[in-house]
Amino acid sequence: MDIKRLIVFIAISFSILFLWQQVMDKYYPQPKTPPAASSTASGSASGSANGTAAAGSQAAAAEAGALVHGQRIHVKTDLLDAEIDVNGADLRSVKLLKHGEVVDTGALDSFKALFGGKPAAQPDKPFTLLQDSGDHIYVAQTGIRADNVPGLPSHKTVFTAAQTQYQLADGQNALDVRLEATSPAGVKVAKIYTFKRDQYVVDVKYEIVNGSAQPLTASAYYRLLRDGKEPVGQHSGFGGTNAFTGPAVYTDESKFKKIAFKDLDKNDAAYPRSGKDGWVAMIQHYFASAWIASPEGKPAICGAQACDYEVRRLDTGLYSAGISVSLPKIAPGAKYENSVELFVGPQQTRILHAVAPGFDLIKDYGIFTIFAKPLFAVLDFIHAHIVSNWGWAIILLTLLIKLVFFPLASTSYRSMAKMRKLAPRMEQLKERHGEDRMKFQQAVMEMYKTEKVNPLGGCLPMLVQIPVFMALYWALIAAVELRQAPWALWIHDLSAKDPYFVLPVLMTITMFIQQSLSPPPPDPMQAKMMKIMPLVFSVLFFFFPAGLVLYYVVNNTLSILQQWFITRQIENADKVVVTKADKAALAKK
Repeated sequence: MDIKRLIVFIAISFSILFLWQQVMDKYYPQPKTPPAASSTASGSASGSANGTAAAGSQAAAAEAGALVHGQRIHVKTDLLDAEIDVNGADLRSVKLLKHGEVVDTGALDSFKALFGGKPAAQPDKPFTLLQDSGDHIYVAQTGIRADNVPGLPSHKTVFTAAQTQYQLADGQNALDVRLEATSPAGVKVAKIYTFKRDQYVVDVKYEIVNGSAQPLTASAYYRLLRDGKEPVGQHSGFGGTNAFTGPAVYTDESKFKKIAFKDLDKNDAAYPRSGKDGWVAMIQHYFASAWIASPEGKPAICGAQACDYEVRRLDTGLYSAGISVSLPKIAPGAKYENSVELFVGPQQTRILHAVAPGFDLIKDYGIFTIFAKPLFAVLDFIHAHIVSNWGWAIILLTLLIKLVFFPLASTSYRSMAKMRKLAPRMEQLKERHGEDRMKFQQAVMEMYKTEKVNPLGGCLPMLVQIPVFMALYWALIAAVELRQAPWALWIHDLSAKDPYFVLPVLMTITMFIQQSLSPPPPDPMQAKMMKIMPLVFSVLFFFFPAGLVLYYVVNNTLSILQQWFITRQIENADKVVVTKADKAALAKK
């Protein structure tokens, strides 16, 4: 019984923590990271794509750390809607056409959706990952630098482009966008973006022609630049904690390292500073961007020398996560090409595996990764090969989990049924021993021993389900595959809470039914706590993703049927035994 008391204590503690966090977030929100210097420099450079509009005021703004706005090169593919600024040839904006923005629709829209109207969770515009407008800065920058030849094109240089509009045509598998700049010393640099059909990986190539009079020893740097703000619409995790937002570095030697913004603020961040492979990324809930040094199935770009990784907080308040690659010596008049892949997209498991070794680690399953990854792998298999609806896939996964734990659950439910049968005798022992708790406990344990009942046997299903429940929680929280994925009727987003709280109410009802089928604890206080536990859990589940609550409703329903069936079996067996005893007694008479 002590284990049950512990479980109740943990449940109540988590509930209090969760509600407290919700209240604090609503009425006492933490101050946001102040935005960097405004990126909307007055007089955004218009004019032709040759970028001649760069003037002294813009250069001064660049030196001060602001992102200067210039002519935009618009690129559209089947997956991406991107904008490149001629200033630095930066990738300044990326919209994901297959993923929608978070839309907070009201109850009226949800009600209309029940009768064939527009689904409440359906997005009305694509999700914006990279941007440099409004109050959020998140861009991808690159540049070339050398000690012996100054003025090489960097993220502050104004590039030129042949046109301002590019679109991937039907039947076209790749689209090249070329921007060019020349240094005062005569070094010509072309930066070429290659967008590919059905891919979130963009190839970024430097084509360098050394027009100077001396050998060029240079390096290329690739960085992701963003502020420290939480993404809009980020879901809260268990207890009110948010999914991780920030940089991450991976090398085969040092493995995966996440770096918190607060550690960068204190200049106290631990991560690999160099490596011959790997990648550097900016991670947020569901989405990520990353520069890849060792793409899957391809040689690493670092060559004989190691790549340098740098993650830091800039004086402007922005955070930079980048990689630097040493280039071989380029003789005068010689040409050299260097290409690095940039990932900008969703954290879909199948996509991540194809990008780079270890790249699937950016999908954060928390401390339950060892359970969550295989659970999601099974869920993904069910969705891909059996049903094409994530809601039904969750239901089938629940049935599979119940089958796996069926023998253990049956043993536990039999123990609970026997305990329930002993409840009247336990009340008699309580009346007999009165306030003498020691004698009462001894008598109860003697009764358990005589009847061969394990008082802890009924707790096993709950204990076993806790790691599975938490692992599935993190699997569903991290799964962008479930983001805005519908199930049926009013559930149009399995990653968000039930808009009408129908599933949480059903879960509460099933928990009360389960409680009624369980043997009552001998301690009156403990019995009261067990009765309120369904209410405690229901408070938590009102804020949980609909997909997770769906799992638990189905799981509870199956548990009720299994427990009811086993209890009836034992009761019928007892009736048969009593009937035989009565017949024997009548025969003796």
